[in-house]
Amino acid sequence: MATNILLLNGPNLNLLGSREPEVYGSATLADVEHEAKRVASAAGAQLSCFQSNHEGALIDRIHAAKSEGIDAIVINPGGLTHTSVALRDALSGIGLPVVEVHISNIHRREDFRHHSYISGIAAGVICGLGVDGYRVAIDFVIKKL
Repeated sequence: MATNILLLNGPNLNLLGSREPEVYGSATLADVEHEAKRVASAAGAQLSCFQSNHEGALIDRIHAAKSEGIDAIVINPGGLTHTSVALRDALSGIGLPVVEVHISNIHRREDFRHHSYISGIAAGVICGLGVDGYRVAIDFVIKKL
């Protein structure tokens, strides 16, 4: 059972609640993080959260995860999903299980969003469930990884 989980959110996810609510809903990032911590705590796990609009900051946080005793990472890479080989290499390089989350269904959106550099190394990919996808990912990590 994963007991120490890192929740990462990439660029522009700090705008949740105000950015394109018809796509991303009305929940804020603080709402998402609060609920994620509640779900983890109820299962006896710990969850820490980090969001950055900067690729390098996310990579540095990923590198630190293994030495901090993180068991698994749940990540919504935002727009870096479709562009960042470096983010994929960082996740792959630390050897921890990863679950990729997207609030919207990336396969029903613009063509450039259909490809993910992260999916090929992820234990699971959840998209299109709104912010409930985070809860599903955390539950999966706790029970299966």
